[in-house]
Amino acid sequence: MTPLSVRQRLGWHIARSAWMALFVLCLAWELVLAPIRPGGSWLALKALPLLLPLLGLWRGNPKSFQWALLLVLFYLMEGLVRVFEPMPFRVLALTELALVAVFVAAAVVYLRPFKRPSPARSA
Repeated sequence: MTPLSVRQRLGWHIARSAWMALFVLCLAWELVLAPIRPGGSWLALKALPLLLPLLGLWRGNPKSFQWALLLVLFYLMEGLVRVFEPMPFRVLALTELALVAVFVAAAVVYLRPFKRPSPARSA
């Protein structure tokens, strides 16, 4: 494995932090901050899929990052839908959208050096 550049390492740490913050936000949103029902709701289970690629993200596995980029699209869609709800939900949805954007940008910075050149371009 080749050593990581400073930029790539920074992208890795930012992506991991954004992923963990997204997990905490999803749990806190439905259990404490603005639950649908008082005392929390079953919608907090939406945070569980974020645990699936966590070990791979923590280790810096490029395949886990690629898979997480596909998974995070569901949270992007949820944020885009819930941004039109009343005020406490709107702020949380905007926070979710910001965390998704930070994760995607940092993951792309991390993954870019792993991209192999196309055989058609090298010929």
